[in-house]
Amino acid sequence: MTGNRQTSWAFADAFVAEDDALRWARDRAREAGLRSVTPSTGAALRMLAATVDAKAVAEIGTGCGVSGMHLLHGMRPDGVLTTVDPEPEHQQFARQAFRACGFASNRARFIPGRALDVLPRLADAGYDLVFCDGDRLEYPDYLDESLRLLRPGGLVAFEGVFANGRTVDSGPQPTEVLRLRELLRTLREMPELVPSLLPVGDGLLCAVKR
Repeated sequence: MTGNRQTSWAFADAFVAEDDALRWARDRAREAGLRSVTPSTGAALRMLAATVDAKAVAEIGTGCGVSGMHLLHGMRPDGVLTTVDPEPEHQQFARQAFRACGFASNRARFIPGRALDVLPRLADAGYDLVFCDGDRLEYPDYLDESLRLLRPGGLVAFEGVFANGRTVDSGPQPTEVLRLRELLRTLREMPELVPSLLPVGDGLLCAVKR
């Protein structure tokens, strides 16, 4: 990667300033050994939520709340984020972060559990945006559930599809990367989707449902 490109990415990360609550959540995630979306990815999520005028958003992978706060910032003031994570302890950090950021408790619904167990219980066509940042091996399955959950005109986004450059590496790759390649092919070829791959963070794959 050229120095100019690295500088450009750093500039993109600094373009939208993050507040103390977001920085606190990042610190908790770092201490827990969790990935957080980069600031530029968070800014993209915020913009996407605003673009679809999101009132209902489903998030797979609460973490410590970094992506959730960005989504809430972009959503309508009466919007509700439904966030799913197998670790209730991480969700407690997210609750604290949301509260510190000034979001009312009724703006977020926390559901502990494995995503593929929880998602079938959510309402058909009841969501404006679905953000996926969970188990990369399950991404193709998340896509199937997302298409059911989204209203027409709704948007799905997948974090981390570059896999630190392994997705485009020609050498042998683990199953996780092969599943990401499968997801990329599927989204590109589905006539009912309008896809785009955004080069922010570790790659944000988005698609609008027609």
